[in-house]
Amino acid sequence: MRICGLQKLAMVDFPGKIAATVFTGSCNLRCPFCHNAPLVTRLEEAERWEETQVLDFLAQRRGLLEGVVLSGGEPLLQEGVEDFLAKVRALGYAVKLDTNGCYPQRLKGILDAGLVDYVAMDIKNSLAKYPETVGCPGFDTAPVEESVRLLMEGSVDYEFRTTAVKPFHTPQDIEVIGQWLSGAPRYFLQTFVDSGNLVGEGCSAFSPEEMQELAQKARPWFKTVEIRGI
Repeated sequence: MRICGLQKLAMVDFPGKIAATVFTGSCNLRCPFCHNAPLVTRLEEAERWEETQVLDFLAQRRGLLEGVVLSGGEPLLQEGVEDFLAKVRALGYAVKLDTNGCYPQRLKGILDAGLVDYVAMDIKNSLAKYPETVGCPGFDTAPVEESVRLLMEGSVDYEFRTTAVKPFHTPQDIEVIGQWLSGAPRYFLQTFVDSGNLVGEGCSAFSPEEMQELAQKARPWFKTVEIRGI
């Protein structure tokens, strides 16, 4: 496991739980609007944590923290992710996984083993616009589609979420995403924030009013649609 960060107290990352968030380094995508370039394209700048350091911290916080979020980068790139999650689970924590959905077989193994309680999967855009949105010409969406199918089978609680960014998203894109994911329990639109550490350039945020318009396009297709960041 390449662990590049630990947020020791996260109040909103894990719905309904006080959590710590563990960040892994490296990602297979190059989304220009990614806010954490040191974990994607500048790994030499990222922190390094030993797995034992993180597990020792979590052992000390039992009774104070309720959950652990494994985020990235892309956590499912990491060799040993299953063993790490099993160790976190053995400490008594609920586990949330953040993923881009590109590794469905590894996701399936984790779900089948009961190693997570909640999965948040990023939906980058409508399928037709995935390659340009993730910064990977010729990107094959089949693995993403398979991960969506796995989650929608309902073996674990989950959410889909899209960071809405100009110039990549339009109201029509959000409607197409809704049609694709129709019937999912919850969908979150996240407001883009320029962290100063972006992977690319030329990205900007929608206004609060525009975010509400995007949410209206999604609402017919999901049980719950909410906006984060406004």
